[in-house]
Amino acid sequence: MRSTNLAATGRAEQPDWLDTIIRGDCVAALERLPDHCVDLVFADPPYNLQLDGQLTRPDQSKVDAVDDDWDKFADFAAYDAFTRAWLLAVRRVLKPAGTIWVIGSYHNIFRVGSILQDLGYWVLNDIVWRKVNPMPNFRGRRFTNAHETLIWASRSQAAKGYTFNYEAMKMANDEVQMRSDWLFPLCTGAERLKDAGGAKLHPTQKPEALIQRVLMSSSRPGDVVLDPFFGSGTTGAVAKRLGRHFVGIEREQAYVDAAAARIAAVEPMERPALAVTTGRRAEPRVAFGALVESGLVAPGAALTDAKRRWRATVRLDGSLECGGLTGSIHKVGAAVQGLDACNGWTFWHAERAGSLQPIDELRRAFRLQVAAAGA
Repeated sequence: MRSTNLAATGRAEQPDWLDTIIRGDCVAALERLPDHCVDLVFADPPYNLQLDGQLTRPDQSKVDAVDDDWDKFADFAAYDAFTRAWLLAVRRVLKPAGTIWVIGSYHNIFRVGSILQDLGYWVLNDIVWRKVNPMPNFRGRRFTNAHETLIWASRSQAAKGYTFNYEAMKMANDEVQMRSDWLFPLCTGAERLKDAGGAKLHPTQKPEALIQRVLMSSSRPGDVVLDPFFGSGTTGAVAKRLGRHFVGIEREQAYVDAAAARIAAVEPMERPALAVTTGRRAEPRVAFGALVESGLVAPGAALTDAKRRWRATVRLDGSLECGGLTGSIHKVGAAVQGLDACNGWTFWHAERAGSLQPIDELRRAFRLQVAAAGA
């Protein structure tokens, strides 16, 4: 059973599973999806908390703990078999350059991490979510459990080109490299979904700020985000707001209904607001020959180094000639200096308005032209 398509893009060929919630067991539901169709997975699986009896506060009032049937397993072997099954199913639908995030507590995350590695996933980071307002340890026999762990992994050790928006994460952290310990409060207040009786709809609803950082760090607008344990729909709500597609899987109808209503009320951000800071590695590759073809550098023009020690002539195909040496801007730049390698973009300069300008500035101008043409 599927919910109504919640975030249609208007494209005629959009698959029918995109931007929907599929009701059912996660492993069986994943079989409906094609191979290599999702860019990012965020999974919040059952933690297998193994609660022994009712948990009460010192005043004997009952703690609203996770005691739902979906979090109960006969033993560790049953939990491990379940974990292996859904991780295998997810790996099939994950694109070769896609990544997966799994969140858990000390009850399950070490078992999940071991199985991840056994199945060929490659761990990129573990993130500690430090809770500003953790639930206290009411029995006073252990430390307060004030954090959860997220594992971020690629599909395999050989996976190349996975998304990591490093510069955006740095910018979000006041231009300091983002660390692997994240401080967020638990989901409370108006963000917490309630049932008809005013009780928490879902016992482990995650804060939207946490999911937003996950999606902002490791996905791009237009990417497809899968959540195989959709619950109250936090992943879908954040994905829609951030211009990503989603597909959720959830077996409890009450959660499906609540998540569908929640996501339907979300307004996506305008595209300009979704742009994030990027580094040069994220910019499209430009060959020096493209600058010659575009007229930014004319065949026959002279290039020099910053101190005018060497002078090279630009040829029609984008190569340089300097004192009998020919080749690319990088090869000739290295040769004249007697070096093994050279960044020709910063070594060679062109005369502009009476001063020397690195040809890297011309490359930047070319990229702006291309961007303006495609806007």
